Amino acid sequence: MDNNKVTYDFSEDIRCCIEVLKKGGLILYPTDTIWGIGCDATNSEAIKKIYQLKKRDASQSLISLVCDERMLNRVVKDVPAVAWDIIEYSEKPITIIYDEIHWIAPEAIAANGSAAIRMIKDEFCNKLIYKFNKPLISTSANISGEPAPSNFNDISKDIKNGVDYIVGYRQREKVKHTASSIIRLKNDGEVAVIRK
Repeated sequence: MDNNKVTYDFSEDIRCCIEVLKKGGLILYPTDTIWGIGCDATNSEAIKKIYQLKKRDASQSLISLVCDERMLNRVVKDVPAVAWDIIEYSEKPITIIYDEIHWIAPEAIAANGSAAIRMIKDEFCNKLIYKFNKPLISTSANISGEPAPSNFNDISKDIKNGVDYIVGYRQREKVKHTASSIIRLKNDGEVAVIRK
């Protein structure tokens, strides 16, 4: 065991996040990529608050995060077999756009019925989503059109003031993070890279 490793008990962050999420509030939280604004992905009114805070056009769909295979299978009607290989072998976090989505709110689904979903491996997010037992919205913590924050210090006061809870975990981290890769995966197995 490495005695020099600093551990962070994020159980209080998770408890506070769940309390806010259940009330339809917004959280500012670190994901497996960049800091995100999150809410209950099944709550239409909460998702509308994110669009307002980001000053984002509601026609631009949002990413939803799930914690495991069970939750992914609940959200996506038919997960193509190739998706499991992509998730398992991808070296960086990967968001997949799937056809035919269930359970999440219409505001998180594109006009063509597809939605961007990422099965999260990050310990904090995974525990949060597992304990909340619902998918979470994850969209970059910036006003639409402005650069996405690579760490907590890059997040504007407007965003920080516009959420109901800010996670303490990873706030002091100086590592620069980047957004996930995004691919479109059709039910027939066709793959298209949207963002590397």
